[in-house]
Amino acid sequence: MGMTRQRFTGRVALVTGGGSGIGRAVAQALAEEGASVVVAGRDTTALDTTVKLIEADGGTAAAIPADVTVPAQVEALVTATVDRFGTLDVAVNNAGLLGRPGPLADVAEADWHAVIDTNLTGVYLCMKYEIARMRGRGGAIVNIASNIGAHGRIPGLGVYGAAKAAVSALTRSTALEYIGENIRINAVSPGPADTTMSLRPGETPPDRAARLATALPIGRVGTLAEITDAVLWLAADESGFTVGHDLVVDGGATA
Repeated sequence: MGMTRQRFTGRVALVTGGGSGIGRAVAQALAEEGASVVVAGRDTTALDTTVKLIEADGGTAAAIPADVTVPAQVEALVTATVDRFGTLDVAVNNAGLLGRPGPLADVAEADWHAVIDTNLTGVYLCMKYEIARMRGRGGAIVNIASNIGAHGRIPGLGVYGAAKAAVSALTRSTALEYIGENIRINAVSPGPADTTMSLRPGETPPDRAARLATALPIGRVGTLAEITDAVLWLAADESGFTVGHDLVVDGGATA
């Protein structure tokens, strides 16, 4: 594993959407810094792969399948996390769904509900049950929003942007409600990162690189480490004075 910081030794972390992309990278980084990590999501094979990667690196992890849109499954997920590792110190609510892009009048109601249910209702449910476990002992919650929620200027992604903007708003108000109980709640709003979600339909990573070379002020896609570092900072004690913040990490797109 090499020399690494150990900001999360002895702590228990829960990461939703932990089977791929930012969720997997965050879970790996938390485990590398000493946390026992539960990864949750709907794809059990992907979750198991994340656990194997963490264990191969000497870390501790468990996969607990759960659909964040189903209240009983979210409650069971938090309970199972505490049953497995004894407590809950850090939660990263990352599960997200881009949906089918398209202008609003063409968006099917089912697609609207799918995007809102996963990105917004899922965060509400996760926070609801995470906070219930953290009360009386404190903790840190980081919600993954999006820079599209911060500016919304991408035609065809209005539903996704609306859901993510709502996550940012919910993060701020909830943070103020619970900071008195030493539960710190913040958000990270990534721009286009090196994940499959940032690829447009039929687009390859080199295609994306060419598009972002001119579309983003920084001229490139964000690395997973650049997003993960922001998430871990907000989850760690060193950001102890940071409350209800939405940290935009997007290469200048919304500057």
